[in-house]
Amino acid sequence: MDDQPAPAGNAAESPPPTPEQPAAGEAGAPGAPPPADELGALPPADQPGLGEAEEPGLRPPADPSPRRSRGAVVAISLLAVALLLAVGFGAWLAVQFVQAQDRISEQERRISDQQDEIEHQKDLIDEKESFGAAMNALMGTAAKFDGALMATIVPWSDYQLLVDRAWAHRWEASKVEADTREAEADAAGLETLLTAAQQEAGSNATGTAYESTIDRLGGGFVRSVVDEQICTGSGDGILGCVYGSDPYLVHFDAGGNAEPYMNDELRTGIAYHEFAHVLQFTNPAATDAALPAFDGDWEVMADCFALTFLDGWTLDHRIWVSSYEYWDVNIGYGQVCSESQRQTVRDWYAGLGVAPRTLEVGGTPE
Repeated sequence: MDDQPAPAGNAAESPPPTPEQPAAGEAGAPGAPPPADELGALPPADQPGLGEAEEPGLRPPADPSPRRSRGAVVAISLLAVALLLAVGFGAWLAVQFVQAQDRISEQERRISDQQDEIEHQKDLIDEKESFGAAMNALMGTAAKFDGALMATIVPWSDYQLLVDRAWAHRWEASKVEADTREAEADAAGLETLLTAAQQEAGSNATGTAYESTIDRLGGGFVRSVVDEQICTGSGDGILGCVYGSDPYLVHFDAGGNAEPYMNDELRTGIAYHEFAHVLQFTNPAATDAALPAFDGDWEVMADCFALTFLDGWTLDHRIWVSSYEYWDVNIGYGQVCSESQRQTVRDWYAGLGVAPRTLEVGGTPE
C-alpha cells in the first residue's frame, strides 16, 4: 500500500513552488502567453522572447560611447541660440551706444555753434547800435554847418559811402566796428572845423582889410594870408588867388598889398572877387549851372559877384595919393556884367551852402 501513488489532485502532496519559479497558470510562467494589455510591449524579433532562454554568448556587445538624449541636444541648441542672440543683442547695444554718442556729440556741436552764433549776433547788434549812435552824432554835428556857404565843407558823399560800407559789413562785427570808428573820426573832424572857424572869425592875424572881409564873408571857415604866392599860370599884377586844391585858403599878394595906390577900399573889392572863387570851388554843381551865363569865364563871374554884392564897387578907380597926385587903377578883367548876369549871380548865391541831407541805408532813406 505504501507503493501506490497518491491520489491525483491532492495539493498537500505537491511540493510548493519556489520563489524563482512562478506557479503554473500565473502570469509570467514559462510558455504562458502574456496578458492582453502587455502585447504592445513585445520585444523586437531579434531579442529573446518571453519564456525563451537567452543562450550565453549570443547577446550583442554594449555600445561603449554614451548616447545623448534628444532633450539634451535640444537644450544645447537652445543655449547656443540664446548665446548668439545675447552676443547679437550686445553688438546691437554697442552700435546703438556709439550712434547715440555720435548724436550727442553732433547735438553738442550744434548747440555750441548756436551759442557762437548767438554771441556773434549779440556782437553784431552791439556794433550796429554803436554805428547808429556814431552816425547820429555825425549828423548832429553836420547840422551845425547849416547855412555855411561852402557846400563841400560837409562831405555828404563820403558819409553816404560810409553808410553803404557799413550796410555791406552788417554781418561782420569787426568791420562794422571799423566803420563806427570812421564815423566818430568824421564827427571829430567837423567839430575841429567849427572850433577853428570860431577862432578865425574872432581874430585878424594879418591886420588887413583882406582878412577881415574874408572872415566876415566866410564865417571863419576860410583863411587868408598875405604872402609872395604867385598863382599858377598868372603873371605880374595878380593881387590874389585861390587854389582848387585848397579852396579854403585865399592868398593875397604881399607886393600888391604894398603898392602906393593900395587902400582898404581896393582890398575889400579884391577880397570879394577872391571869395567868389572860394564859392565857385566849393559849390561845383551850382557853379556849373551858372557859368554858361558868363560864357564859362570864372573871372568875369567873380568880378560880377563883387559888382553885385559890394555897394559902390567898380572896376576902374582913381586913387589920389596927394592933393595933386593920383593913380588910375583897374581891378578886374575889364568886363562889367549886365543886369541879367547879376541876377544869375544872385540866384547862384541864394542856392549855395550846406543843406541837410538824408542818407540812404540799403537803398532806403534813413
